[in-house]
Amino acid sequence: MKLSDRLNRLAPSATLAMSQKSNELKAQGIDIINLSVGEPDFNTPDHIKEAAKKAVDDNYSRYSPVPGYPVLKQAIVDKLKNENGLDYTPAQIVCSNGAKQSVCNTLLALVGEGDEVIIPAPYWVSYPQMVLMADGTPVHIEAGIEQDFKITPEQLEAAITPRTRALILCSPSNPTGSVYSADELEALAAVLRHHENVIVISDEIYEHINYVGRHASIAACEGMKERTVIINGVSKAYAMTGWRIGFIAAPEEIAKACNKLQGQYTSGPCSVSQIAAAEAFAGDQACVERMRQAFERRKDLIVKLTSEIPGLEVNNPDGAFYVFPKCSSFFGKTDGTRTIGNSMDFAMYLLEVGHVATVGGDAFGSPECFRMSYATSDENIVEALRRIKEACARLH
Repeated sequence: MKLSDRLNRLAPSATLAMSQKSNELKAQGIDIINLSVGEPDFNTPDHIKEAAKKAVDDNYSRYSPVPGYPVLKQAIVDKLKNENGLDYTPAQIVCSNGAKQSVCNTLLALVGEGDEVIIPAPYWVSYPQMVLMADGTPVHIEAGIEQDFKITPEQLEAAITPRTRALILCSPSNPTGSVYSADELEALAAVLRHHENVIVISDEIYEHINYVGRHASIAACEGMKERTVIINGVSKAYAMTGWRIGFIAAPEEIAKACNKLQGQYTSGPCSVSQIAAAEAFAGDQACVERMRQAFERRKDLIVKLTSEIPGLEVNNPDGAFYVFPKCSSFFGKTDGTRTIGNSMDFAMYLLEVGHVATVGGDAFGSPECFRMSYATSDENIVEALRRIKEACARLH
């Protein structure tokens, strides 16, 4: 059967593929520790679940407005004002089925054939695929572990061409956990102010999982709010991955474009989830800090244990719940039955020999590294790193 050229351009998600592979091994009775999935292991806080139950009883069971209920949009406006010092109106907010759809909506609304989108590497696996889906051309800027996986203003300037339509910025970052400071964002903004046609798509879904204090958004830099699309949602900070609520905060013209687009292929997101998300943003925030503290403790633990494995190089990330160690010293080595050729081989070796699921860095645009998620228990982290250390010791 002939499939569309659009589909043929896309690659499957490596993170979901590795998760599926680990589940298959689990089904065979093998004890797998899964460090491949970017999902908090906490349950959704009770006050948010109670709001959802009440929404069911209050018959929130009909189609919502395409960009979301007014109560949710207002809660987002208030959140952006109180937490980020940014002024938006409800007309500038569009709620979608997860931040993933929010990113995709934005790219489909902005990008066309021949347009270039700058994507710092390492990047989240879906960014370049979404650009391809929008008929655009991904342009990668490589930022290695030696620069904490963050691009420099000089690199950004060199990557911009007359065809550049957008820059995707993710801070705190998936897959590296790197966080751009306010000063670093201002330095990038100073470059962008000379290129007025470039829109910034600022993915801030990991905003509250940071270990450096206050979150910084490039939208707060002078002249940037009018050309920045903030992407955020409830999945990570509130342990609500399955509720599927994300949003954009954008210039009204872009918000209207995304509303028009979404109206033709999903309409508004789940009604009950929207009420739960409104409570997440407007309600008690103590749960966010409790989870953040747990992630920080786990981060310290996994960085310490990873740094003790000969052959792995790891930095100390400032946010999210990932570490992205460099594993290229193992390329070309063998355990006698298999040879490690790249990071995907290394990740598969750790899965099949060490029984720990990770994700090779090739999918993130950094083939010398691999990603581990520490959104799991301390006990799992300790045992997983013990297995990884043992597996690595077999390679010569």
